[in-house]
Amino acid sequence: HVVAWGSPDYPPLLALIQDAPLVLYVEGDPATLSLPQLAIVGTRNPTSLGRDTARQFGMHLARAGLAITSGLALGIDAAAHRGALDAHGLTIAVVGRGLDAIYPRDNDELARSIVERHGALVTDLPVGTPPLKQNFPRRNRILSGLAVGTLVVEAALQSGSLITARLAGEQGREVFAMPG
Repeated sequence: HVVAWGSPDYPPLLALIQDAPLVLYVEGDPATLSLPQLAIVGTRNPTSLGRDTARQFGMHLARAGLAITSGLALGIDAAAHRGALDAHGLTIAVVGRGLDAIYPRDNDELARSIVERHGALVTDLPVGTPPLKQNFPRRNRILSGLAVGTLVVEAALQSGSLITARLAGEQGREVFAMPG
C-alpha cells in the first residue's frame, strides 16, 4: 500500500510533525498506523533484564489497547514487537530501507508475523533502498511521530534510541525511560 500525506489513511499524529513524509509504503494493514501507539526503543545488545523488560512492556501495553511501534532491530526492538504479538496485540515496525527485503535477516520471521497478525511494516523509502546508515535517523522521526510517546529501554549515549527520544520530545510527545 502507498499512503500519501493528506489522504484519509495517513496517520493523523504523523501529519502533525514538521517533516512528515509525503508518502508511506506499508506492508500489512495501513489502518493500524492511525491507532494509539507507544514506541519502544533501545539497544541492539541488551542485557537479559532489558530484553525481558521490553517484552513485558510490549505485552502489557498491547493488552491495554496500544499498538507497539518499534524499529525491527535486534535486541530491544524485537523484544517489544514479540511482547505485543505474545499478547495478541498489534505492532508496527518502522524500517530504514525499502520493503522488498527485511533487515536484519534474523528478523524475517518476526516481520512476517507482524504482517500476518494485522500489524504493519512501514517506511518512507522506496523499494530497492538498502539499509544505509543515514536512513535510520530519518526512520526514527517516523517512529516517534506515529506514537503518543516513546519508551527507551537500555540505550547508549550516542545511539539511535536517544535520537528517537529527542525527536519525540521535539514533536511534543511523551518520553519515558527505564532506570538502569
